[in-house]
Amino acid sequence: MEVKTLSGIRPLDSFDYNGKTVILRVDINSPIDPVTKRIVNENRIKKSIPTIKYLRDHGARIAMIAHQGDTLDYQNLIPMQEHAEKLTAYLGSEVKYIDDVCGPAAREAVKALKPGEIILLGNLRYLSEEISTFEDAVKLKPEEMLNTYLIRSLAPLADYYVNDAFAAAHRNAPSMVAFQELLPTAGGFLLLNEVEALTRVMEKPEKPSVFILGGAKISDAFGMMRQVLENGTADKILACGITGEVMLMAKGISIGPTKEKFIRDRSLDVFIKPAKEYLQNYPDKMVIPLDLAYEEDGKRAEIPVEKLPYDKMFMDIGQKTIELFKKYIETAGTIFVNGPAGVYENKLFEDGTREIWNAIANAKGYSVIGGGDTVSAASRFIDTGKINYVCTAGGAMVRFLSGVKLPLIEAMKKAARA
Repeated sequence: MEVKTLSGIRPLDSFDYNGKTVILRVDINSPIDPVTKRIVNENRIKKSIPTIKYLRDHGARIAMIAHQGDTLDYQNLIPMQEHAEKLTAYLGSEVKYIDDVCGPAAREAVKALKPGEIILLGNLRYLSEEISTFEDAVKLKPEEMLNTYLIRSLAPLADYYVNDAFAAAHRNAPSMVAFQELLPTAGGFLLLNEVEALTRVMEKPEKPSVFILGGAKISDAFGMMRQVLENGTADKILACGITGEVMLMAKGISIGPTKEKFIRDRSLDVFIKPAKEYLQNYPDKMVIPLDLAYEEDGKRAEIPVEKLPYDKMFMDIGQKTIELFKKYIETAGTIFVNGPAGVYENKLFEDGTREIWNAIANAKGYSVIGGGDTVSAASRFIDTGKINYVCTAGGAMVRFLSGVKLPLIEAMKKAARA
């Protein structure tokens, strides 16, 4: 029977889980200290707790599957014993751990679960079929994944599949999209919250809708920019960080040889062409820096764009830009942020990021932030409890807001129609 929800995903309370075995896919992939190999940020672990609690309290036998690290993130590819310990502390009941993903020992452990018991199986990324390089090289459709080791080992043991891993929604891996082909499926609380918060930003934003796009990873900013400009979601785009500097260059303003070389050396000058298009097609929506900040004799200095070029490494927006941005933030109905305004880790260049975050924290509009660096920057300067929604995702969020169909969301919608 087709399910009608805002997200098109079957909600968690759709089934009676008492005495049933549930495969629960969560994303608790966490930042790891490179020396100690200990978890340094527990945000994703904390966000997964409500769904686990619900299933536990409704008598489910819970087999959790999750990943940590990847071949492209090898230093963080470690066992998940500490994750189980953190989950145990938050839940107030034991989360067992077995360092086996879906082999004979893992399967026996799942079979032995009693109602209300929880086990976290080993790191999914120990399976070749779950790593990003496999996904890129062997392009399988969900229905072609049914013979993968993970699916044929665990699916026969389960009554239901629940996914609460929006942060990995862009991954076309068996753990994300194949169980739905075989098992009754529901979305966890976090998954639905993430999808509905981002859908609200994209499809039903309170006006005016302001997007603040900064940071160094400007491919993300430009992907989102095209989508929200073309579909009319954004009323204003406040461009800062390297995104703002590329916009200045697109406007024909030379910012100086040092910073332009920095941009060219990283092949970021490829974004000058689309930046010109946006400035030409949406001149009233694009808000670019009025001034930039740099270091002079160990102190912060600022220069208006009219006096450029200037041969300095610019690291932040200036005060005039900050004040302009704050005016748009104060009157916004919806505020979305991805990326800091400058190199906020350096005390000299934290002003733009700090002032923007404080303005957002005090604003009346509905605010959504996401991406690891964005959340870290916000946490440094404000109580993130003042933000309406803090998204756990990075890549998945960017793709969602760029209009890209995400493998997980498509698989969950297909399962809801079954």
